[in-house]
Amino acid sequence: MTDKQAAAIQVGRRIAGGQGLSQVLLRRASEVELDWDVRQKSRIEATDSLGRALNVFLPRGTVLRGGDVLVCEDGSLVRVKAAPQPVLVVTHCTDHGTPFDLLRAAYHLGNRHVPLELQPDRLLLEPDHVLADMLRGQHLIVTETSSAFEPEGGAYGAGAGHAHGHAHGHTHDHAHDDGHDHGQHEHGHDHTHAKHDHAHAAHDHGHDHGHAHDKPKPAGKAIGIPVVGQAKPHVHGPDCDHDHAHDHGRPHDHGHDHSHGHKKHDH
Repeated sequence: MTDKQAAAIQVGRRIAGGQGLSQVLLRRASEVELDWDVRQKSRIEATDSLGRALNVFLPRGTVLRGGDVLVCEDGSLVRVKAAPQPVLVVTHCTDHGTPFDLLRAAYHLGNRHVPLELQPDRLLLEPDHVLADMLRGQHLIVTETSSAFEPEGGAYGAGAGHAHGHAHGHTHDHAHDDGHDHGQHEHGHDHTHAKHDHAHAAHDHGHDHGHAHDKPKPAGKAIGIPVVGQAKPHVHGPDCDHDHAHDHGRPHDHGHDHSHGHKKHDH
């Protein structure tokens, strides 16, 4: 360790997005600006806005994002700011293209593992003339500017969901209370139906129905409606295996007696 490193304030802890810290503490904290290349490192030497030398030592694989807060060994806090840096801004051509062109471009850049910042109407990436030419060949507009760069992290990595400013660790409890009121829709009603006592356990229609009645349908019971598709027209000819001795143009008799053993009754 050099004398400069020994004199620097040691930093070994990061609070993602400053979560849980009050606004008063955040306003009192100093600030350090770091570009994307530096923020990917776990060993960083930097100087904060108060002129203090910082020796940042974080777990390997840690990626700093703008809005993170570093905790120094003396208890002081340092806010991380994404420093402006050269970037390519990619937008779709409103005259000859559609926003879908950006989706296609993001797909091809992702296949090349290019760090990419996604915004609703544009893509941002670090300058690369080869990629710029490829994107222009896809009828996209590519311009160079200076801006903070916050590329997407891995879906399961520490950098996932970076620019939200809050963690999604809360529980979305959408449980509905079954006791809630549905307005005019009351679930506690009693369906009292007139009792039709036919005393026919075996459904023997040996009695005479001298009155007409409609059997009530159970509430909520699904009624199956057979759906018959239009079949290919059947040609009845010498090669047909069906014995069709009846006329197809009128009600036909199959030659058998439908006698079910019960007395015919009129409804």
